[in-house]
Amino acid sequence: MNIFTLWLEKYFLPIAGKIGGQKHLVALRDAFIGTIPATMAGSVAVMINALIRDLPTEFINGYDGNTIPIIREIIAINGFVWNGTLAVAGLIFVFSWGYNLARAYGVNELSGGIVSTAATLAGITFSFSSAISGLSLDDAAVAAINEAGWAATSSSITAADWGWLPLNNLDANLFFTAMIIGFVATMIFVKLMVADITIKLPDSVPPAVSKAFASIIPATAAIYAIAIFYFIFGKLVPDMTFLEWIQEVIALPLLGLSQGFGAVILVALFVQLFWFFGIHGPNVLAPILEGVFGVAQLENIRLFQEGGSAAVIADGYQWVRGSFDAYAWYGGSGGTIVLILAILFFSRRKDYRTVANLSVGPGVFNINEPIMFGLPIVLNPLLFVPFLLAPVVSVSIGYFATAWGLVAPVSQQVAWVTPPFLLSFLATGADWRAPIVTLVAMLASFAIWIPFVIAANKVDPALDEQA
Repeated sequence: MNIFTLWLEKYFLPIAGKIGGQKHLVALRDAFIGTIPATMAGSVAVMINALIRDLPTEFINGYDGNTIPIIREIIAINGFVWNGTLAVAGLIFVFSWGYNLARAYGVNELSGGIVSTAATLAGITFSFSSAISGLSLDDAAVAAINEAGWAATSSSITAADWGWLPLNNLDANLFFTAMIIGFVATMIFVKLMVADITIKLPDSVPPAVSKAFASIIPATAAIYAIAIFYFIFGKLVPDMTFLEWIQEVIALPLLGLSQGFGAVILVALFVQLFWFFGIHGPNVLAPILEGVFGVAQLENIRLFQEGGSAAVIADGYQWVRGSFDAYAWYGGSGGTIVLILAILFFSRRKDYRTVANLSVGPGVFNINEPIMFGLPIVLNPLLFVPFLLAPVVSVSIGYFATAWGLVAPVSQQVAWVTPPFLLSFLATGADWRAPIVTLVAMLASFAIWIPFVIAANKVDPALDEQA
């Protein structure tokens, strides 16, 4: 084990450190984190609707929250919250992405966010057209429709207009396009700012005005560069926008790959491997966890908002970002609340028990730094195997329980500090079976940790036999 640990320290740790400190990946991680106030507010709205609109239908025949005073009004208010948050989550992210990229290079953050947003929006279709045939319209109806600006005959309607931004271009579908276009546009802006190709005003001009004017040339160049790209792309691929092309060629295949058991296990393993060396695994893998599994979760939330759990089961993703929290990361990455319990039941080491007692409170709220660095788990060869193995087993249980239809897929975004059981219950849209799956995963993880906790009793001769 020591040889393996030394090998990991020599070859893996330097790579992990570089990944963890790479400024663009850090900016991407911070961009996702920056959207949390909005996405969490939207998730709370969806969750409340799930509890007062959807959950009662499972137990009360004929229940319809939209017909009950107060309930109906709360549902409507939550709809407005949804409109301004998750319905435009991609738009919020693209600003956060540009802002954090610009901050990473020490240039005007606000302008960076604006450039990223403007460049990405420039390629979204502002028009729509749709046709319906096989109708039977009288002359009055045909005249009224034509007068409204659409084209109608006695058997068909052709609707077309400009000035519409479809919401499915602004929600989670925008994330992958935003990552590419937002990055390129912001980097053009950043490089020109760093090269000082700016408009310079006298010192007497207020700083806010000077900063805005200094951004004009870099911002204009960046947005024009992206606009030219969109123009050329439209000539080469006339039947779809760049966003639609990204969705078809990159986003959907990538999301599909993420649903494979091997991909889920690989992510879980690497999170644990990073943590073993004291590097925050979820932060390092944020581009995958948030950029792929997080996008899948936003799609599940959208489906739940439109059709409840049935829509998520029929058309949603089985494994999303919150699935890790629900079924494997109870107590924090690695499911360390289970280790704490194993220590309290089976450890005779005074140092282990002291750390475990201090870690119970934070662990209930999925904060595991006290046990990670206090025990420690980090760079502890004795705990390396269960620290990697237990989450893999837990993820497997949650994955197959979802895949086999034993529990509804995760369809809500729940604050990560929510205690276990309650988190999985809320995350699945109040599916009562989810806490049971979490319990099974915890028991399996507990069984894995027990032998290693007992073995640790014999490692250090300075044991507290009376503990």
